[in-house]
Amino acid sequence: MAGPPTFAVPPSFLGVTRRNRDAAFAVAGIPLDVGTTNRAGAREGPAAIRRASRMLVDGAHPHSWLEPATLDLADIGDFHLALGDIPGSLAGIEDQAAGLRHLVALGGEHGITLPLLRALARRLGEALALVQFDAHVDTWPDNFGQRFGHGSVFFHAIEEGLVVPARMAQVGIRSPVQREVWDWTIEQGVTVLSAAEVHEMGPGSVAARIRAVIGDAPAYLSFDIDALDPACAPGTGTPEIGGLASWQVQAILRRLGGICFVGADVVEVAPAYDTAEITALAAATVAWEYLALVGSAARVE
Repeated sequence: MAGPPTFAVPPSFLGVTRRNRDAAFAVAGIPLDVGTTNRAGAREGPAAIRRASRMLVDGAHPHSWLEPATLDLADIGDFHLALGDIPGSLAGIEDQAAGLRHLVALGGEHGITLPLLRALARRLGEALALVQFDAHVDTWPDNFGQRFGHGSVFFHAIEEGLVVPARMAQVGIRSPVQREVWDWTIEQGVTVLSAAEVHEMGPGSVAARIRAVIGDAPAYLSFDIDALDPACAPGTGTPEIGGLASWQVQAILRRLGGICFVGADVVEVAPAYDTAEITALAAATVAWEYLALVGSAARVE
């Protein structure tokens, strides 16, 4: 093997040293966790994901045969936030995301997705399709009186016209939910694939269903790490049993070729509750898989 051993890789995502905002693909940390409703600590997620990503630099992706670290990829550091101020932080996140060609964001809580969708929809001039891996629908109108809590992100995204509900696929859903929230989500036209359905269908069928829902629209991937079962990802604020295994997620992502992804995030990693870095490594691998997927698509174009 060439290069330094993994423990000596620089502490950026995949060890990349480029920091230019005009790179084809930019990775940024967004350490916001003011709107969490159970266990806090996702502000430490970006640093943990970066550290764990050192395990992914020893060679090429074994499916695409592309090395994501060799893409025109930059780690531009962490976004600035307004301390203790959710609306102020969301406005700042939107401004800092504007102009980036293709952002992969490392959360932080799931609330960061809303301003990222705002920035993308504004730049592209159209609403987006959405692939959401999650234990929760995240379409609550508010969270315990907090309008922009992390469980309300897709309620606002739908209400603001940032996403097309008929082109939304929510994968891994299984948490308790009020019936009126569930009914509202389905009535909007969102496709919900529960964790139990994913287990029964298998990765190939799940990926085919996602591709059918998304079609050829520009799409965003939002991956809440609690989509994974707590056995695979204990380090999160709102764990739910019965979730996806890491191999299932990996197999589904590798079958999503052909979707026009324009951005992504991986959120809700809370390292204080992690065990042996397995949650952070799972999150880093999701981002790595995503970069291999979109990098392969760019290589073909």
